[in-house]
Amino acid sequence: MPLKSWHIPKMEKMDNIENQLSIIGKQLPHDLLWDDIKAFLAVARTGTLSASAQLLNLGVATLSRRVDRLEKVLKIPLFVRHQSGYRLTEDGRDLLEKAEVMEAAALALAAGASAATGVSGKLRLATAANLATGMILPALPKFRANYPDLLVEVVTDINSVNLHRRDADLAIRMVKPERGNLILRRLGTLGYGLYSNSEYALKRKEQIDYGSFENDEFISWCEAQSHLPAAQWVERVLRSRQPAVTTSSLATQVAAAKAGLGLAVLPHYLASKAGLTCLVPDIGVEQPIYLVIQSDLAQSRRVRVLADFLSDLVIKNRTKLSDPPEKQQ
Repeated sequence: MPLKSWHIPKMEKMDNIENQLSIIGKQLPHDLLWDDIKAFLAVARTGTLSASAQLLNLGVATLSRRVDRLEKVLKIPLFVRHQSGYRLTEDGRDLLEKAEVMEAAALALAAGASAATGVSGKLRLATAANLATGMILPALPKFRANYPDLLVEVVTDINSVNLHRRDADLAIRMVKPERGNLILRRLGTLGYGLYSNSEYALKRKEQIDYGSFENDEFISWCEAQSHLPAAQWVERVLRSRQPAVTTSSLATQVAAAKAGLGLAVLPHYLASKAGLTCLVPDIGVEQPIYLVIQSDLAQSRRVRVLADFLSDLVIKNRTKLSDPPEKQQ
């Protein structure tokens, strides 16, 4: 299958790795060991020797020696040691960004080396569970048929995935990243409407105040998800009234609406697939859909084939993702 070019000009670079590497080369000693830098990054990210040792598959004593050796070479303390863990000093925080650029360069070299051997290996894709189950996974068999040696690890717990920490290689996200050596491209929009099951919708039509929500029950979100646009819309409409139920996922929001517990603000493509009735198709709630890639991996062949697949998939379903059912007919 011919490889499609990944058009960088369509995307937005967030850092210039080459310029930063040039600066770093002039600032850091030449007798640094890469293993010590990796140890420093692991401890800086996890905060403890035990978690870092497990991450790097090392013994705690070995890891500790590497951190100590790095501090000796640099002649600065990088961490403040506490019983509860390790905390970066000001010098350590200054070094962290430089170390991450070195890490990006090392990964870029590895990606370039593997590109010549064909499309194989493993890629970690972070995305929302509703996009994974409703769109990406159903289309994945066709991708697998073309690239059987490439393992795609789909991670849907996006709250715990941090691209800046390199927890994933690519992501489909509804929030624009604000930091990190990343490349991003907007692919589409996720549109929302107000939905209920058919019985609840029929009962509403019999009410005199059909256009008002004063007598409606609402399905809302738990406190941890109160920042979501859908949750904020429901909160404004309720005006301090108590919702019928709160949930923490779109799957449970859909289930609650199907059970007749009230009205829910849901993505059009999910709600229509579940057979729910759209009461208000345009409530002014939408989210952009971004493809985000680690910038040093953007030219890797395996990253590019997966990025092209995801881009084509979202663009092909752009209308389904953004518009209510009546506009799609």
